[in-house]
Amino acid sequence: MLVRMRMTKNPIFVSPNVSILEAWKIMQRFQVRRLLVMEKDKLVGIVTERDLRSVSPSQATSLSIFELNYLLEKLKVKDAMTPNPITIDADAPIEEAAVIMRENKISALPVLEKKEVVGIITETDIFKAFIDMFSPQERGLRYTLRIKNTPGEIARIVNLLAEQGINILSLVTFPSEEDSNYGFLVLRLQTEDLITINELFRKNNIPVEHIRKF
Repeated sequence: MLVRMRMTKNPIFVSPNVSILEAWKIMQRFQVRRLLVMEKDKLVGIVTERDLRSVSPSQATSLSIFELNYLLEKLKVKDAMTPNPITIDADAPIEEAAVIMRENKISALPVLEKKEVVGIITETDIFKAFIDMFSPQERGLRYTLRIKNTPGEIARIVNLLAEQGINILSLVTFPSEEDSNYGFLVLRLQTEDLITINELFRKNNIPVEHIRKF
């Protein structure tokens, strides 16, 4: 799955000289929590709700509404934004975006294609992608198998299921943290025939770690 498949296209952006008050209004109008900051078609920053709060007067301020609005009009997005934000290419794998966000403790990445901004991908986009991979769209069975970390092992299991006419709705693998010689294979199968599938895995010495109907 690539970033371009999950990003939000045509993200909302502002100029660095837009006031904090106007940036707040734009976020509320478009129901977004962050804005890209562009100057002469060049990405120069990203500003989030949290950034705006950090430069805004406290709610306990003694300023009047008039004084508060005046102050927010004087403050500019460039005073609050993160300059030169980390970006990602539209054709990068989505897990690469997740790793960059985790390692840098950020919640979104502007997406570039040929050095031009084409979108933004957020932690919410990645979370939705994860849900889509595992959420049941049809009734069936979800198996977690313990498999050998050897070439052809996944193909062997896929072929066994194909020979039984079982359709695989999704397939995900992840390594074992305890033994590098093994990993786990999570399958969502378009069948409710629990007995047949269990027998298939048993006869072929494929350990089943977990089963759930969905």
